[in-house]
Amino acid sequence: MTTGDCFLVRPGQKLAGITAVPGDKSISHRAVMFGALANGITRVQGWLAAGDTEASLAGIRALGIQVERYSKNDLTIHGGPFQPPGARLNLVNAGTGIRLLAGIMCGQPFPSVLDGSEQLRRRPMKRIITPLRMMGADISGVNDRAPLTIRPADLQGVYYEMPVASAQVKSAVLLAGLFAKGATAVVQPGPARDHTERMLCAMGADIVTEGSRVVLTPNGDLKPLNLTVPGDISSAAFPLVAALLVPGSDITLTGVNLNPTRTGLLDVLRRMGADITVTETGLEAGEPVGAIRARHSMLRGVEVGGSVVVEMIDEFPILMVAALAAEGETMVRDAAELRVKETDRISVMAAELAKLGAQITETPDGFIIRGPQTLKAATVDGHDDHRIAMSLSVAGLLADGETTVLDAKCAGDSFPRFAETMAGLGADISERALTPP
Repeated sequence: MTTGDCFLVRPGQKLAGITAVPGDKSISHRAVMFGALANGITRVQGWLAAGDTEASLAGIRALGIQVERYSKNDLTIHGGPFQPPGARLNLVNAGTGIRLLAGIMCGQPFPSVLDGSEQLRRRPMKRIITPLRMMGADISGVNDRAPLTIRPADLQGVYYEMPVASAQVKSAVLLAGLFAKGATAVVQPGPARDHTERMLCAMGADIVTEGSRVVLTPNGDLKPLNLTVPGDISSAAFPLVAALLVPGSDITLTGVNLNPTRTGLLDVLRRMGADITVTETGLEAGEPVGAIRARHSMLRGVEVGGSVVVEMIDEFPILMVAALAAEGETMVRDAAELRVKETDRISVMAAELAKLGAQITETPDGFIIRGPQTLKAATVDGHDDHRIAMSLSVAGLLADGETTVLDAKCAGDSFPRFAETMAGLGADISERALTPP
C-alpha cells in the first residue's frame, strides 16, 4: 500500500464562505527565473511556496543568484550573471521549471545538467530539444528525456512553428532568444498561456504578439519588477467545482488570475449550466484579477474540444469529476496532452474513479462520461500527481461514505494547505499521516 500523507473525505457538508487560493504557479516560476535575469532587484509578493516552485527557486540559487525571503511568500531577487553550478540542477517534479530553465541555460557560457525525480525523467523533452537545437543550442537528453546536458553554444534567432500549442515550449524558445543573435519568432497553432510574454514585456523586452506569432528581439538588459502574484485559477478549480456539486454550496474566491488563456474551465462549466459569477477587480503583474462566485448547480453534459483544451489543460481531472455529476454525456477530444503530464491523467483518473464506482470510457485523446453517476466510498491513490489527488478528494465529497486518498502529500506541489482551505469552507476533508508498514 502507498504510504505517506493521505486525505480523509466525507460527504454531506455544504461549502460556504469567502477565501483566496495560493499564488499562480506559472507566474511564480517565471518571477524567480526572470527576476534572476533582470539587471537589479525584483520584489515578489504572494509568491507560491509549493513543491514545484521551490524547486525552481533552489535551481536559481544554485546558479549563484541571491534570493532573500522576508516571509514564505515574499521574495527579493538580486538579478545578475549566473555562476556555474556545483552539481546537477534538481528540478524535482517541476515540468515548467526544467523546460523554462533549459531555454535560459542554453544561453550561458558554462555547461549545466538539468535533472529531477523519476516522475520528471518520464516526461517528454524532445518538444524543447528540437527547437533549441534549431537555434544552435548544444542540448541533449537521455532518450529525449531528463537529465538534460547543456553546453555553451552561440545561439541564432529562429522562426519556429510549434506543432502543438504549448506555453512551456514557447517560453523555452523565447528565453533562449534573449541570448541569441537576431530575432526569434514562435508561431503557435492555437492559444497557449501568455504569462512569459506579459512578464517579459513588463520588464522592457522587445516582444510583439501579432495574431498567432510572437516575436522577440534582444534589446539589452531586462528591468526588475515589483509584483504581486495573483491567485492560481488552476487551484481555484477544486473548491469551485466542489461548490457546484455539493448541494447548498455558495463560495467566493478572491484575487484569482483571470488571464483569458487560462479560463477555459469557466467557459466549459458555464456551458454545463454552472452558476458562476466573475467580477474583474484590477491588474496584478500585467494579469487581470478578480473574484469568482460559484453556487450549487445542476449540470448537463457537453462536448469539449479544439482550442479550449489548451486553455484548461490542467483542469481536466476535476472536469471528469464534474462530468460524473452532470446529466447526459460529456465527451472530451483533442486532449492527448493529458497522457504526458505528471501521469497519464486520462488513464489514472479513469482507473481511480472506477474504484469509486464510476464508469468512464477512455479514447486516445480524451474520454466519454455519461452521468449522473452514483459514487461509493473507497480507497484511492493520488499517484504523486497533485491534480489527481485533489480531484479525487472532491469526488470523495460526492461518495456515500469515508474516502481515503493515498499519496496526497503531492497536493502541496501547487496548493499548500489544500485540505485546510477546503475545510475552512465547510468541506469534511482532513489530512492524516500513514505509518509505513
